[in-house]
Amino acid sequence: MKIAATLCALIALCSSAASAKALVVGVEDQAFAPHYFIDPQGQYQGYARELLETFARSEGIELIYKPMPVERLLPALLDGSIDFKYPDNANWGVARKASRPLVYSQPLVEFVDGVLVAPKRTGAGLPALKKLAVADGWSLPADTYQQGVAAGSLERVAVEDLPQMISEAMRGKVDGVYFNVVVASYYLDNIRARPGALVFDPALPYTRSTYSLSTFKHPEVVQQMDRFLQQHRDEVKALKEKYQVEANLDSEFLGMEQWKINFIKRQREREKAMPALLEKQ
Repeated sequence: MKIAATLCALIALCSSAASAKALVVGVEDQAFAPHYFIDPQGQYQGYARELLETFARSEGIELIYKPMPVERLLPALLDGSIDFKYPDNANWGVARKASRPLVYSQPLVEFVDGVLVAPKRTGAGLPALKKLAVADGWSLPADTYQQGVAAGSLERVAVEDLPQMISEAMRGKVDGVYFNVVVASYYLDNIRARPGALVFDPALPYTRSTYSLSTFKHPEVVQQMDRFLQQHRDEVKALKEKYQVEANLDSEFLGMEQWKINFIKRQREREKAMPALLEKQ
């Protein structure tokens, strides 16, 4: 009986230890490819999933992904019903987070939120922007677009999601859409199959920032993540290139489809070569 009791205790202990490693990551239940999306089987996929899984395998941690509506994620993190939130940023919801000392990982990826417009509208400037589509739950930069909304020179047009936003802009119902530039471009190129219908306008104000993993329950795991990002930089870089989540963030080609980038580069190469060709003649 004592041996049986001991075995039961060991099994229970092992089970408890295993379950202690199964940590719940609250993620956004929305299409945000290539960063993340929920597939038809209800599974979390994309760059974020593969990076988090690579990290978990390297540390012997089991992660469970819990897709939730965006507005429920922060409350779930603060009440402890999830262990981590992704994506997060220390500058988001500062007042709501005052009750909990959250810990943030080093950035998992950089992003740019900006305005996409019809090609003929690029470079027109802020005064030409009268109606701006913004997805529900998104905040506009306070020192630019919010000022315009407050002054009455800019109308914020609330839409449910990216597909509706793109449709409104393509039909001319709004002058531009404010969204993650890589995600909007991916949608236009690969899902809507209308590459170049809308393009990022770098002449308009935009936000450049990062997505991190946040928690208050497991700061030690965030420390592990930070070490992983440093020690596995090549793997992280390869994943970013695979999913193109930071494609052209540091160049003039941000938000532009690849065929157009290739065309422009070839054209510039021909222009460079032209003087030499003329000299030979």
